[in-house]
Amino acid sequence: MRNWTDYIHILTALLVITNPIGALPVFIALTREQTPAARKNTARITATAVAVVLVISMFLGEPLLRFFGIGLPSFRVGGGILIMLMAIAMLRGYPGETRHTLEERVDMEDKDSSAVVPLAIPILAGPGAISTTIVYAHQAHTGWDSAFLLFAALLVSGSVWAVLSLADPIATRLGRYGISVATRVMGLILAAIAVEFIAGGLIQLFPKLA
Repeated sequence: MRNWTDYIHILTALLVITNPIGALPVFIALTREQTPAARKNTARITATAVAVVLVISMFLGEPLLRFFGIGLPSFRVGGGILIMLMAIAMLRGYPGETRHTLEERVDMEDKDSSAVVPLAIPILAGPGAISTTIVYAHQAHTGWDSAFLLFAALLVSGSVWAVLSLADPIATRLGRYGISVATRVMGLILAAIAVEFIAGGLIQLFPKLA
């Protein structure tokens, strides 16, 4: 069984990478013409999609890597680099740069339903969250580890639902400046997580580095 500090680390990493607070401005913009009931329904569908993506990544991510002949150390370094790019974007105040392109942002504004794409994928459960889940699933050596990772994925999706359901009051209370500060703090934490991922992967690829 892992130490409880490891469990807290896993939960914190998933929460920071999904970053529901940072997704608030996009959610509000995409649902501005919806009724309050429809907006809550969109939040529920988005949270459900996030849970599905994380759970699928947990159980099928590593088998897919083996199918394509990709070693986990290489994937860990690649995922760490991607997470670092996300962290840098968050520190600059532009967390969406590594999640979707300008063309995708223009396209998503034309869609009536945006709960799954782009809100759940790739804004919340994007490549960073998927790669993080796969790495932690590989490190799960006991039933307790797997059970906690599953719990963490469901708890993260629950936090997405809670934050998006309360989008208007949260955004009003925090304001653009508050959301920007929160995003930058999360970016700093995410940068530290990325360094750990990259260092761990490099040590596995080049054992002499240890």
